[in-house]
Amino acid sequence: MRILVGDIGGTKTALAMVESVAGGLVLHHPERYPSAAHAGLESIVRHYLAAHAVSCTGAAFAIAGPVSGRRSRVTNLTWQIDADALEHACGLSRVLLLNDLEAVAWGVAALAPEDVCELQPGEPGAVGNRCVIAAGTGLGEAGLFWDGHRHHPFATEGGHAEFAATDAREWALREFLGRRHARVSWERLVSGMGISALHAFCCEHAGERSPYPVLEPAAVAAGARAGDARCVETMALFFRLYGREAGDLALKQMALGGVYLGGGIAPRNLEALRASAFLDGFLDKGRMRGLMQRMPVRVILQPRVALLGAARAWQGDESPGRPAVAAG
Repeated sequence: MRILVGDIGGTKTALAMVESVAGGLVLHHPERYPSAAHAGLESIVRHYLAAHAVSCTGAAFAIAGPVSGRRSRVTNLTWQIDADALEHACGLSRVLLLNDLEAVAWGVAALAPEDVCELQPGEPGAVGNRCVIAAGTGLGEAGLFWDGHRHHPFATEGGHAEFAATDAREWALREFLGRRHARVSWERLVSGMGISALHAFCCEHAGERSPYPVLEPAAVAAGARAGDARCVETMALFFRLYGREAGDLALKQMALGGVYLGGGIAPRNLEALRASAFLDGFLDKGRMRGLMQRMPVRVILQPRVALLGAARAWQGDESPGRPAVAAG
């Protein structure tokens, strides 16, 4: 089997060929494209197939947005993706579309020990439901239902649930964001754009002038590493909020089998995350604190987990073991 797999996000589109071998799955010819520089996915796929002169059985694309049947729209782009149109335009026999976090959930079983960083060990030999939360361009969430034999990944749009303030500072933050958005979801805070918004809030809340234009998230993270007071405050607030929402998701999914942090922000800021109040936010669930301590919490370090997961979903492989390896 040889198929094309893709991770389609608001910032970048990653494509690769995946081949099924005795040891699992192997990725070949990985490429990255700036999503906004292209009119749609079809043109990127045609360019990729022509550049590598390869043929494939079909394709599976992990989409940063809700998938309804054979269609999807990327949340932070204007792209509309149609599986039937892709099959026709690109000469593919079968195209599967799935939510990007559902793909990451499929990919969790493909992770080696070196592909994760443990934040909390949890209960030894923990078995049960799992969940995935990923802060990047946006905020994605997914679950893995454990039926007693294997995990079944499923998509959610939980990142768009309403943010709830818990203290005076957060009420001020809620009011600050409410002046800019008709509705304040968790994605407005726990994401790249959330880091920029939190920095602007921290400046205003301290009586300083908010930067215009707002600082890019990478600049805020770099400023925090350099010791800038407002950037340090921003990243501390960001990680605590990230932990709070991860904990809420874990409670709703009863994720005793593990909580996995995907996306680009956590692995790129790993030391800051480990030193932050993330786990304080995660564990601060009142009478449920003991339950939260039983849940393993891990950061995904494997950047191609969504590609591996898309391939597993295309195969329909829900085996609970580790069926895949990445290469190339």
